Amino acid sequence: MAKLIYSAIVSLDGYVADRKGNFDWAEPDEEVHVFVNDLERPVGTYLYGRRMYEVMVAWEGLQTSNQPAFVQDFAEICRSADKIVYSNTLESVSSARTRIERHFDAEAVRQMKARLTQDMTVGGPGLAAHAFKAGLVDECQLFIAPIIVGGGTQALPRDVRLNLRLQDERRFNNGTVYLHYRTTT
Repeated sequence: MAKLIYSAIVSLDGYVADRKGNFDWAEPDEEVHVFVNDLERPVGTYLYGRRMYEVMVAWEGLQTSNQPAFVQDFAEICRSADKIVYSNTLESVSSARTRIERHFDAEAVRQMKARLTQDMTVGGPGLAAHAFKAGLVDECQLFIAPIIVGGGTQALPRDVRLNLRLQDERRFNNGTVYLHYRTTT
């Protein structure tokens, strides 16, 4: 049975993007990126909202031959996973192993979790909110960046109460802190 994992780089005040939609402050350095690569490597399926897909699809065609090894590694990890994009406006996809679903169907995701052997991630706070509200998220992997942006796109949904148990934590040299939680009943 697969786990559904929500992973995000967030500001200290809980945002994945500032009020203008910028998230340049969230770009991981090499140390954080290598760690993220190791977390993503066993994931078999990415669930994306349209905006997250539009950000992540760049990795599909990125020419990595002149890039550092950790960037090459991440690009290969992204390319090798299946991707499901939830969007009622996206007409087509431009990446391999990708399909569009028009609406988030919690029961279909629950069935996917039951039949898959590799874990899944849900990317983007809007889509993740649906998964949280449906009780589908098993783990949260949050990378807290050392910045306060003062508003923007919240990383976690409102109107959801969820008990969590800390599984792991790590401090990085750039001031980022990783917190890994498992949901509890």
